[in-house]
Amino acid sequence: MIDQSAASEAVEVEDLTAAELLSLLRERRAAEHRAAADQLDLAARWADLHPPESIHSAATFTVPSCEHEEPIAGDGCPLVAEFCIAELGAVLGVSTTAAKRLVGHALELRHRLPRLWAQVHAGQVPPWRARAVAEATIHATPALTVDAAGWVDTQVAAVAGKVGPAQLDRLVAEAITRHHLATPDPTADPEDGHLTIDRRHATVHDEDVHYAGTMRLEAELDIADALDLDRALAHGAETLKALGSNASLDARRAAALGDLARTQTALDLHTSGTRGVEGTRGGDGLPAAREVVLRAHFDATFTPDGHTVFGPTGRLEERQRLLLLDQVRSWCGDSRTKVTVKPVMDLNTDLTAPGYAIPDRIREHVTLRDRTCVFPWCTRPARSCDIDHVIAYDHHADPDGRPQPGPTATHNLAALCRSHHRLKTHTAWHYRMTSNGIFEWTSPHGHHYRRDHTGTTALDPPDQPDRPTVPRPRRP
Repeated sequence: MIDQSAASEAVEVEDLTAAELLSLLRERRAAEHRAAADQLDLAARWADLHPPESIHSAATFTVPSCEHEEPIAGDGCPLVAEFCIAELGAVLGVSTTAAKRLVGHALELRHRLPRLWAQVHAGQVPPWRARAVAEATIHATPALTVDAAGWVDTQVAAVAGKVGPAQLDRLVAEAITRHHLATPDPTADPEDGHLTIDRRHATVHDEDVHYAGTMRLEAELDIADALDLDRALAHGAETLKALGSNASLDARRAAALGDLARTQTALDLHTSGTRGVEGTRGGDGLPAAREVVLRAHFDATFTPDGHTVFGPTGRLEERQRLLLLDQVRSWCGDSRTKVTVKPVMDLNTDLTAPGYAIPDRIREHVTLRDRTCVFPWCTRPARSCDIDHVIAYDHHADPDGRPQPGPTATHNLAALCRSHHRLKTHTAWHYRMTSNGIFEWTSPHGHHYRRDHTGTTALDPPDQPDRPTVPRPRRP
C-alpha cells in the first residue's frame, strides 16, 4: 500500500489522460474507504483498552429534554469508560460527541452487525454506509435486541449495504415488528405493523445554514394537522401579497410560517375570547409577537467625526452563525419586532471579585469572550456552560492568611460544558490560560492543543516510537 501511494505521488497529474484521471480517482476513493475502515477498527480497539470501572462511569449520550441517557452502542456491546473518549476525539480533531459516535458505530458493527463489519473490511461496503446502518440500529425506538439487530444485519448484508435512508427505516420498523418489541397500539390496524411506529416529527436542520441566512425545516404531521397548516400558510401568503409583498409564493409561505411561530399562541387567546394579559396587544389590536432573544456581535470602528461604523458581517451567538448587518436592519424595521441594545463590554478588561462565587457581570464577560466551551473542538455554547476556575480556588487560603492561588477573576476563569468540566476535575487533562481567551490543553498521553477565538489547533504531538503495524481484522 505504501509503494502504491509513493508511485501515485510520483505521477504528474497534469500529464494524465481522462481515463487515467478517473482510474486515479477510483484508487484514491478506495484508499479513503480503507483508511475509514481502519479507523473503525482502531476505535474499537481503543474502546477495548478502556472498560469502565462501573456502569455509572460508562460513556453515554445525553438525550435533550429527557432525564435518561442512551448508550453509545446497542445491547450486547461492551461498555466504554466515559473519559477515554475525549482524548480520541482530540487526536482526530473532532468533538467528544463525534468521537462517541465513531466508537459507538465501531462497536455496534463489530458486535451486533458482524456481516456488515466483515463487508466493510473486505472493501465491499463503504464505511459511511455501514455507519448509517449502525446509527439506525443503535438509536431505534424501541431499542433493538441482539436478535433484531442481527436480522437487520442479514438483510443489509445481502445487498452489500446498498440501502437508502427510507429503506433502512422500513427494515428497522420491520425488525421491531418481527421481534415484538413495540407496545401494541389498540387503534392500529393489526395487518399493518408499520402503524406501531410513530413517525411524526418536526426537525429544524440548524447544522445546515445557507449563506443567505435560511435554515431547512422538515416535518411529518398528522393528516389533519398538515392540512390545517397548509391552509394557514396559504392564507398568510395571500395576506402578505395583499399588503404589497412582491416575494414569490414559496417565500411568502415561509414568511407566513415564521409569523405563525411568533403570534399563534396569542392569536388563539384573542379569537377564543379569553381575556389576555394587560399590555399584550400592539396599536393595531393584534396580539404582541412572542419574544425571541437573539444576541448579535459586530465589530465596530469610530470615524474621526465621532460616528460608529459597524462591519458588514457579524456573529449570531445562538449556534455561532454568520450574520449579515442587513438582516439585523430588516429585523429592526419590522414594527412588531422588539429590539433591545445592551451596553458594549470591553473584553480586554480584567474583572475580579472577592470570594469563590462568580458575579453576573464577570460571568457575562467570560461567556462573551469564550463563545463556546474551551475544551479542544467542543462547540457547546458558553452561555450554557459552567464557569471554571482554571487554577482551582483554595477555600483555605484566606483563613490561613495565604495568597489566593485561584482568584475569581476573568484571567483565571473559562467556560467549560458540564462534561468537560468533570473531565478536567477527575482526570489527568489540564489546561492553562496563556493570554486573554487563549488556552493550552495537555491530554493524559501528552498531546497539546491551543484553543482561541478562531478554534482549536493541535500543537506538536509527543515523541512517538516507531509506529507498529496493526493487523487488519480477521474476516469471520
